[in-house]
Amino acid sequence: MTTRSLLRKPGGRAPATAGAPRSTRARLAQRTRKLPPESRPPAAPASPPPPRPDGRVRVSKLMADRGLCSRREADEFIERGWVLVDGERVTQLGARALPSQDIILDKRAAGVSRITILLHKPIGYVSGQAEDGYTPAVALVTRATQHGDGRFAHEHLRGLAPAGRLDIDSTGLLVLTQDGRVARELIGDDSQIDEEYLVRVDGNVNEDGLKRLRHGLHLDGVALRPAEVTRLGGNQLRFVLREGRKRQIRRMCELVGLKVTALKRVRIGKVRLGDLPPGKWRYLQPGESF
Repeated sequence: MTTRSLLRKPGGRAPATAGAPRSTRARLAQRTRKLPPESRPPAAPASPPPPRPDGRVRVSKLMADRGLCSRREADEFIERGWVLVDGERVTQLGARALPSQDIILDKRAAGVSRITILLHKPIGYVSGQAEDGYTPAVALVTRATQHGDGRFAHEHLRGLAPAGRLDIDSTGLLVLTQDGRVARELIGDDSQIDEEYLVRVDGNVNEDGLKRLRHGLHLDGVALRPAEVTRLGGNQLRFVLREGRKRQIRRMCELVGLKVTALKRVRIGKVRLGDLPPGKWRYLQPGESF
């Protein structure tokens, strides 16, 4: 009789072997894949690439860092030959330069129109790319769903990307833009734009919990910036944040024993959701700014 047969129970299967943890990990991974994108645990931040010995940086990165345009726009301008580094025209993607060098955009780049759209996102749409069967919010941007002035053109969908996130189970104002400068203003590392939310919760709302929500909480081991949190009556709260961590308000409320049952973003900077109906969108007007 073999060792394997000795370990087998009568009428049963052989006990789990060292390979069992692998199948457990596979089951966990499968469960994670089924979660909505915004419900998944936050991924570990990617490590930045090591600096080159000569100190040169991609021209597109330098342009984005200087606020000339987004990196995506920079690549487009480089391909068109609209970028000059110390007077020399650059046409090769991935070209590098020293941070001390001058970068100038051809005047033709200034004539490229970049639009920004304000959307009232309903529940059930993801703010980013389509994933696992969830519909991206940009799919709502059609001629039929337009609200207000401005002539819709299909080229306005090209390169249109969300400037910030809004969870699949949250509603309210979502900004979609082709303009890298707008994106940087709203979600850049040095952004000072605040966002206002109306939140309904279940649980005991008390002054101690409100104080902790305003200042003193940590997410993923990192201290949160101070927030404005006020009670509007009953179990409805008003949040004003100056950062946008993944599912931040929901996770903040969990830390003080509250569960969010409804969340709506009503303002980003100086731009308000106003009377824009759910599922409708409008253009950011020339006189508006965040």
